[in-house]
Amino acid sequence: MTPAIPLALLGPVDAAFSGSRAYAGSDARIRKQQATTRAALRGLAVGTVLLLAPTLTAALLLPTARDGARTYETLSAGGIGYLLPLTVHAVAVLLSLAAYFALPFRGSTLAMVIGLGPLTLLRPLAIAVACLGAVLNGGGWSALLVGATAGATVLCVEPAVHRRWYHHAR
Repeated sequence: MTPAIPLALLGPVDAAFSGSRAYAGSDARIRKQQATTRAALRGLAVGTVLLLAPTLTAALLLPTARDGARTYETLSAGGIGYLLPLTVHAVAVLLSLAAYFALPFRGSTLAMVIGLGPLTLLRPLAIAVACLGAVLNGGGWSALLVGATAGATVLCVEPAVHRRWYHHAR
Protein backbone atom coordinates (compact mmCIF):
# COMPACT_ATOMS: atom_id res chain seq x y z
CA MET A 1 0.00 0.00 0.00
CA THR A 2 1.33 3.40 -0.89
CA PRO A 3 0.70 6.07 1.76
CA ALA A 4 0.94 8.86 -0.81
CA ILE A 5 -2.80 9.09 -1.43
CA PRO A 6 -3.91 9.39 2.23
CA LEU A 7 -1.08 11.85 2.91
CA ALA A 8 -2.00 13.84 -0.21
CA LEU A 9 -5.55 14.11 1.14
CA LEU A 10 -4.59 14.84 4.73
CA GLY A 11 -2.26 17.74 3.84
CA PRO A 12 -4.83 19.95 2.08
CA VAL A 13 -7.49 19.22 4.72
CA ASP A 14 -5.04 20.30 7.42
CA ALA A 15 -4.22 23.41 5.37
CA ALA A 16 -7.91 24.35 5.16
CA PHE A 17 -8.25 24.01 8.93
CA SER A 18 -5.10 26.11 9.32
CA GLY A 19 -6.70 28.85 7.25
CA SER A 20 -9.76 28.78 9.50
CA ARG A 21 -7.58 28.96 12.60
CA ALA A 22 -5.67 31.92 11.13
CA TYR A 23 -8.98 33.76 10.79
CA ALA A 24 -10.42 32.70 14.16
CA GLY A 25 -10.76 35.57 16.58
CA SER A 26 -10.16 38.28 14.02
CA ASP A 27 -13.84 39.05 13.46
CA ALA A 28 -16.46 39.76 16.12
CA ARG A 29 -19.48 39.28 13.86
CA ILE A 30 -21.93 36.56 14.82
CA ARG A 31 -22.68 35.35 11.31
CA LYS A 32 -19.32 34.71 9.71
CA GLN A 33 -19.74 31.44 7.83
CA GLN A 34 -18.82 33.08 4.53
CA ALA A 35 -15.66 34.62 6.00
CA THR A 36 -14.70 31.32 7.63
CA THR A 37 -15.17 29.51 4.32
CA ARG A 38 -13.03 32.13 2.57
CA ALA A 39 -10.32 31.67 5.22
CA ALA A 40 -10.41 27.89 4.78
CA LEU A 41 -10.06 28.30 1.01
CA ARG A 42 -7.14 30.66 1.53
CA GLY A 43 -5.50 28.08 3.76
CA LEU A 44 -6.16 25.39 1.17
CA ALA A 45 -4.60 27.50 -1.58
CA VAL A 46 -1.50 28.40 0.46
CA GLY A 47 -1.16 24.83 1.72
CA THR A 48 -1.45 23.34 -1.74
CA VAL A 49 1.36 25.54 -3.01
CA LEU A 50 3.55 24.91 0.05
CA LEU A 51 2.94 21.15 -0.09
CA LEU A 52 4.74 21.11 -3.41
CA ALA A 53 7.99 21.26 -1.38
CA PRO A 54 7.79 17.72 0.08
CA THR A 55 6.40 16.42 -3.20
CA LEU A 56 9.37 17.85 -5.09
CA THR A 57 11.74 16.57 -2.42
CA ALA A 58 10.47 13.01 -2.90
CA ALA A 59 10.40 13.44 -6.67
CA LEU A 60 14.07 14.53 -6.64
CA LEU A 61 15.14 11.74 -4.28
CA LEU A 62 13.82 8.95 -6.48
CA PRO A 63 15.72 9.60 -9.74
CA THR A 64 18.93 10.62 -7.98
CA ALA A 65 19.12 7.51 -5.77
CA ARG A 66 21.45 4.66 -6.65
CA ASP A 67 18.64 2.13 -6.32
CA GLY A 68 15.34 3.79 -7.21
CA ALA A 69 13.21 0.76 -6.33
CA ARG A 70 14.80 0.47 -2.89
CA THR A 71 14.37 4.19 -2.27
CA TYR A 72 10.71 3.94 -3.27
CA GLU A 73 10.26 1.06 -0.81
CA THR A 74 11.89 2.98 2.03
CA LEU A 75 9.86 6.10 1.25
CA SER A 76 6.69 3.99 1.28
CA ALA A 77 7.63 2.36 4.58
CA GLY A 78 8.48 5.76 6.03
CA GLY A 79 5.23 7.18 4.71
CA ILE A 80 3.23 4.52 6.52
CA GLY A 81 5.16 5.22 9.71
CA TYR A 82 4.51 8.93 9.18
CA LEU A 83 0.83 8.40 8.50
CA LEU A 84 0.00 6.35 11.61
CA PRO A 85 0.54 9.07 14.28
CA LEU A 86 -1.14 11.65 12.07
CA THR A 87 -4.14 9.36 11.64
CA VAL A 88 -4.49 9.03 15.42
CA HIS A 89 -4.32 12.81 15.77
CA ALA A 90 -6.81 13.36 12.91
CA VAL A 91 -9.30 10.89 14.40
CA ALA A 92 -9.09 12.68 17.77
CA VAL A 93 -9.71 16.01 16.02
CA LEU A 94 -12.67 14.58 14.09
CA LEU A 95 -14.20 13.16 17.28
CA SER A 96 -13.80 16.54 18.99
CA LEU A 97 -15.35 18.30 15.98
CA ALA A 98 -18.25 15.84 16.00
CA ALA A 99 -18.80 16.53 19.70
CA TYR A 100 -18.55 20.27 19.07
CA PHE A 101 -21.23 20.20 16.37
CA ALA A 102 -23.50 17.56 17.92
CA LEU A 103 -23.65 18.64 21.55
CA PRO A 104 -25.63 21.54 22.99
CA PHE A 105 -23.86 24.81 23.78
CA ARG A 106 -22.19 23.81 27.07
CA GLY A 107 -21.11 20.45 25.73
CA SER A 108 -19.74 21.97 22.56
CA THR A 109 -17.82 24.52 24.61
CA LEU A 110 -16.37 21.69 26.67
CA ALA A 111 -15.41 19.83 23.47
CA MET A 112 -13.59 22.95 22.31
CA VAL A 113 -11.77 23.48 25.60
CA ILE A 114 -10.68 19.90 26.30
CA GLY A 115 -10.50 18.63 22.72
CA LEU A 116 -9.88 21.02 19.89
CA GLY A 117 -7.77 23.53 21.79
CA PRO A 118 -5.20 21.07 23.16
CA LEU A 119 -5.16 19.07 19.92
CA THR A 120 -4.25 22.23 18.02
CA LEU A 121 -1.39 22.83 20.44
CA LEU A 122 -0.27 19.21 20.03
CA ARG A 123 0.03 19.46 16.21
CA PRO A 124 3.80 20.10 16.23
CA LEU A 125 4.29 17.17 18.61
CA ALA A 126 2.15 14.93 16.38
CA ILE A 127 4.32 15.91 13.41
CA ALA A 128 7.51 15.21 15.37
CA VAL A 129 6.15 11.78 16.35
CA ALA A 130 5.22 11.20 12.69
CA CYS A 131 8.81 11.97 11.64
CA LEU A 132 10.06 9.54 14.27
CA GLY A 133 7.54 6.97 13.02
CA ALA A 134 8.85 7.40 9.49
CA VAL A 135 12.37 6.57 10.61
CA LEU A 136 11.39 3.73 12.97
CA ASN A 137 9.23 2.08 10.32
CA GLY A 138 12.22 1.68 8.01
CA GLY A 139 12.09 4.93 6.07
CA GLY A 140 15.60 6.05 6.91
CA TRP A 141 17.00 9.48 6.22
CA SER A 142 15.10 9.90 2.94
CA ALA A 143 11.70 9.46 4.62
CA LEU A 144 12.82 11.72 7.46
CA LEU A 145 13.80 14.41 4.95
CA VAL A 146 10.48 14.23 3.13
CA GLY A 147 8.53 13.99 6.40
CA ALA A 148 10.33 16.91 8.01
CA THR A 149 9.78 18.99 4.88
CA ALA A 150 6.08 18.12 4.91
CA GLY A 151 5.81 18.82 8.63
CA ALA A 152 7.49 22.21 8.36
CA THR A 153 5.26 23.01 5.41
CA VAL A 154 1.97 22.30 7.17
CA LEU A 155 3.10 24.20 10.24
CA CYS A 156 3.83 27.26 8.05
CA VAL A 157 0.35 27.49 6.50
CA GLU A 158 -1.43 29.12 9.44
CA PRO A 159 1.20 31.84 10.05
CA ALA A 160 1.42 32.54 6.32
CA VAL A 161 -2.34 32.97 5.97
CA HIS A 162 -2.50 35.07 9.13
CA ARG A 163 0.31 37.39 8.00
CA ARG A 164 -1.10 37.78 4.50
CA TRP A 165 -4.77 38.39 5.31
CA TYR A 166 -5.43 38.75 9.04
CA HIS A 167 -2.43 40.38 10.69
CA HIS A 168 -4.20 43.73 10.98
CA ALA A 169 -7.12 42.37 13.01
CA ARG A 170 -6.84 42.60 16.78
